[in-house]
Amino acid sequence: MLLKGLNHVATITNDSARLQDFYRDVFEAEVARDGSESPEGKGPRLSIIKIGDWSELNVFEIEGNTEADRQTPMFGRGRIDHLAVQAASLEAFETIRERLMIRGSADDFVTDFGPMLSIFFRDPDGLECEVCVENPDATPGEFHPPGTRAARYS
Repeated sequence: MLLKGLNHVATITNDSARLQDFYRDVFEAEVARDGSESPEGKGPRLSIIKIGDWSELNVFEIEGNTEADRQTPMFGRGRIDHLAVQAASLEAFETIRERLMIRGSADDFVTDFGPMLSIFFRDPDGLECEVCVENPDATPGEFHPPGTRAARYS
């Protein structure tokens, strides 16, 4: 394989500080950059939030832009529907799940897709995201549809 994975996903926010706090508090993410996109100090605010070794959120705060306010249901969001991140381990997945539930960003439902467990959540801007982890209870070759509750989280 010639790729290591996704490098970044670019999003738009109306509140960079709030979004940085969310990803730092829930995922222990690191804000690698925060400031004007251009060296002259003009243009949108760009925050680079490192969410993994090779993965970043490039978050733009653009005065007057209202895209972050627009919420639409799944599969009505355009070409990119949602963002999924991979937890480092089952223990990390459980820590993230607990933090998301405390913040009211996710409910207690964990989906069993077969080889993968999944939690859906919304970030402070309403962006729908998903946390995935390898399912330790998986049966090889067995896949489950959305809405299948994971037995270990019943």
